[in-house]
Amino acid sequence: MAEAKPARRWLGRALLLAVAALAALQSWYFGWIVYWRWHDPVRTSFMEIDAQRLERRHPPGHLQQQWVDYSRIAPALKRAVVTAEDARFIEHEGVDWEAIEKAYQENRRRGRAARGGSTISQQLAKNLFLSPQRSYWRKLQELLIAWMIEAAWNKRRILEVYLNVVEWGDGIYGAEAAARHYFGVAAAALTPEEAARMAAMLPAPKFFDRHRDVAYLEGRSENIQRYMYSAQIP
Repeated sequence: MAEAKPARRWLGRALLLAVAALAALQSWYFGWIVYWRWHDPVRTSFMEIDAQRLERRHPPGHLQQQWVDYSRIAPALKRAVVTAEDARFIEHEGVDWEAIEKAYQENRRRGRAARGGSTISQQLAKNLFLSPQRSYWRKLQELLIAWMIEAAWNKRRILEVYLNVVEWGDGIYGAEAAARHYFGVAAAALTPEEAARMAAMLPAPKFFDRHRDVAYLEGRSENIQRYMYSAQIP
């Protein structure tokens, strides 16, 4: 019994230290989120990971990304992205449990992970701080960061940052770089057809950058364009 007391004491200290470290990490995340409420992110976690990949490539490549204000992004692209990625973006508070349930049922029916249920806020959380690797811990952290973002920013800011940092091709990040890369125009000048096509690329941007003529992309673009005019945007 005497030997068990020091063991319990050390276990309690280790647990306390782990809780303190977790709290410090969440505080670090929230500190950056508050800062980015007024300052535009320069690089995200996804960008850093991709930049290292491009530097190792022969010949080495570099990221293409140019920040543009919310008002300089075509409303058609905003509507198309919300339609494609998060139809209830205006309504939820970071997590759309209804979409998650639908994704779970569809994936169960198909027997594979064919559909995700992540909101724009969750995707933004992942892009800003985390990695593409999948795990239960990463998903939990993604949810926590998404709630922090929703608490600190309004919907306009969330969509503005997302459209400026999301991956849109091989080394292509943000709406401005993507619009110029695919169509040779500024993000403000995108047509509804072009906006719908860009939104359709988001689930697998590197693949669609290399395979721009696949039938799925055409069909998905037409479907997005059919419903995008009813999408609610900030």
